[in-house]
Amino acid sequence: MDLYEYQARQLLEEHGIATPRAIFAQNSHEVAQAADDIGYPCVIKAQVKIGHRGQAGGVKLAKDRDEAIVNSEQILPMSIHGHKTSGVLVAEAKNILHEYYLSISLDRASRDFDVLATANGGTEVEQVAKEHPEAVKRLHIDALEDFDLAAAHKMAASIGFYHADVDQAATILLNMWRCFKDSDATLVEINPLAKIGDPDDESSKSLCALDAKISLDDNAAFRHDGWKRFVDPILPDPFESRARQHGLHYVHLRGEVGVIGNGAGLVMSSLDAVSDAGEDQGNGIKPANFLDIGGGASAETMGESLSIVLSDPQVESAFVNVYGGITSCEQVARGILLAAKDLVVTKPIVIRFDGNAAAEGLRILDEAGNPNLHVRASMEEAAATAVTLAAAAKEARR
Repeated sequence: MDLYEYQARQLLEEHGIATPRAIFAQNSHEVAQAADDIGYPCVIKAQVKIGHRGQAGGVKLAKDRDEAIVNSEQILPMSIHGHKTSGVLVAEAKNILHEYYLSISLDRASRDFDVLATANGGTEVEQVAKEHPEAVKRLHIDALEDFDLAAAHKMAASIGFYHADVDQAATILLNMWRCFKDSDATLVEINPLAKIGDPDDESSKSLCALDAKISLDDNAAFRHDGWKRFVDPILPDPFESRARQHGLHYVHLRGEVGVIGNGAGLVMSSLDAVSDAGEDQGNGIKPANFLDIGGGASAETMGESLSIVLSDPQVESAFVNVYGGITSCEQVARGILLAAKDLVVTKPIVIRFDGNAAAEGLRILDEAGNPNLHVRASMEEAAATAVTLAAAAKEARR
């Protein structure tokens, strides 16, 4: 379950992490009241379960009541990358001195928890991580280990908080960990964690979470009253709902290449590979979804995953990228053939296997002789092929 920003803020605040004062509103009348209560200037932020809202025009600064109303009337009808705005958050504007990035996530591939942090937060953090990986600090926490204040302080000191209070940063990291564990989360992300205050007054400076993203493990809902307080006011995406029924982690995007993999890290790398290939080829092709089949996926799970992805009318090709650990590539191959038979697949599927039973899985696919199945040796080559095939299919339909 992915939370909206205003819901994620609630969990952070419950765990002692400071956020700017903010009020959720669903119409311009509520926005006007909220803005008067918060004070000016304030920030009007679209509430959608996807990033890059600012670049899409979903985050605007309002200097007075009239501007707050006008901004909200522009944002509320918006759909951002296919996600309908459920409301807006009217938030107190802060004087930002520096931005950092912090996250704690479940890594299904390595079966542990990852703490990531960098002193280069903000909207361009992904680009920074790509161009300057040395700027990103990573700590692995074993599932049977804990993350204490000493570890949090060591992590904070390694980041480079530019004269911000390292003790405060360590406390925030520790509270994020407690939020992650107490909430049965798969991701707790703060971007940006901002140093705010008057640049000429040291006593005014502090760290504050300006934005947050939290994903909760649906399997733990029974421990939290089904998370009734986080029920989505917007009708769920049908593809995401279908995937959830089968225990699959799916996020619907606005592209043409359906992406399936095992492990969040591998799927994210696959999305990046598809995006990079689209840029290199100059055809504008992008990923259509994020779908993580998890560890130990059966042939039936693979078949259902392909069924979900290929039923999306925007998908022109599919890219299956599997590293066999717990998951057997042989079982994945049988699932692909099962789906190809049952669905009468006409869209091309590009497959890359590595690890457990990869050779056997590739042999099974090769012997099937299905012209719509394309096997490639590397992730980059497979992504490039999927992008090329998607572009050709899209052009053929024009």
